Amino acid sequence: MKILVLGSGAREHAIVTALLAEDAGHEIIAAPGNAGIAADVPVVSLDANSPEDVTNYAFENNIELVVIGPEAPLVAGVADALRTRGIPVFGPGQAAAQLEGSKAFAKRIMDEAGVPTGRAVRADTLADAEDALDTFGAPYVVKADGLAAGKGVLVTDDRAAAAAHAEHWLVHGSVLVEEFLDGPEVSLFLVSDGHTVLPLAPAQDYKRLGDGDAGPNTGGMGAYSPLPWLPDGFVDEVIETVALPTVRQLAAEQTPFIGLLYCGLIVTPAGIRVIEFNARFGDPETQVVLPRLVTPLSMLLFGAATGSLAGMPRPEFAMDVAVTVVLASENYPDAPVTGREITGLDAAAAVEGVHIAHAATALDPSTGALLATGGRVLSVVAVGTTFAEARSRAYEAMGHIRLEGAQFRTDIAGGVA
Repeated sequence: MKILVLGSGAREHAIVTALLAEDAGHEIIAAPGNAGIAADVPVVSLDANSPEDVTNYAFENNIELVVIGPEAPLVAGVADALRTRGIPVFGPGQAAAQLEGSKAFAKRIMDEAGVPTGRAVRADTLADAEDALDTFGAPYVVKADGLAAGKGVLVTDDRAAAAAHAEHWLVHGSVLVEEFLDGPEVSLFLVSDGHTVLPLAPAQDYKRLGDGDAGPNTGGMGAYSPLPWLPDGFVDEVIETVALPTVRQLAAEQTPFIGLLYCGLIVTPAGIRVIEFNARFGDPETQVVLPRLVTPLSMLLFGAATGSLAGMPRPEFAMDVAVTVVLASENYPDAPVTGREITGLDAAAAVEGVHIAHAATALDPSTGALLATGGRVLSVVAVGTTFAEARSRAYEAMGHIRLEGAQFRTDIAGGVA
């Protein structure tokens, strides 16, 4: 197929890598891509958030499948515009994408579908938010209602900090104050064609900046898959109690969910609860889920886009272990220092079982040097037969990479066997 992948991060690089690994002769184009993606496939300068620009390009270039990586184009209605022109697209329409675009919308859908989740109060004023903080007590959980680039969630024991976080995001809209849920977190991706859902392999990511879950929340500093500690039947339970009820509720509201349903879950003493939904592949979990995928990724994406998942067998995964460690710029997540040169990638990629997914990179047009252009710069992905082997390979590769002021966690998948 001729496939257009929208986005410029490590998630999109992982998607491109998985499609290339099929060795099926796909013609893959990325927009706008990054330096790593551009080394693998052609990239075009295209505003991925513009429904008109994306649709015109896809139509004029005979694109047979568009894969939308990030959330912003979904919320902007890019998928709707493509479907109007009859172009298959993997990604929900604008209305269904509110599952990620609005925490309040997601809570309503969960409530009406009977999906297990924590109690929450929507607040439109600081007074309402502070009342909710007092109702739930510490630890305090405050979430921006809309898209916040991974910076909208605060979990803290400091009430003043919680109130300040609410006040900051109330300038942009509503906030949700939620009860704190305790337990290990799990990310589960499910491919949906609006009616049928097929699960991918569970993963776990690390949101905090520093070792031992210290420091501020980030977009994710690492991940691993599989999760050997999950109980038998976990995935089936999520399908029956979370994914299918949600997809059916959206279908009943004439807003079918076609694409990747990301279930952010927590395993509490009272059972599985949903922390959040996303409407696209997660980052960095995608970097550890797709390398283990045996079933052709294009078959799943096209099946969802064309409504033909029914009867398709569940995706198969290799027994291998995958670990990814994220390299971030100095001062991430606050005000990352950008424009610094990155070196050592050839040596890192030469480590057995390792590949590098670029997240925020570009080539200096005058010198050809590879530069960091954002907060999360690279994902070092390692595959091995055991967790010890995969972790060892990931950190060996990380040791070859040089970026002034770089930050990364040293405890990703530590203690997992």
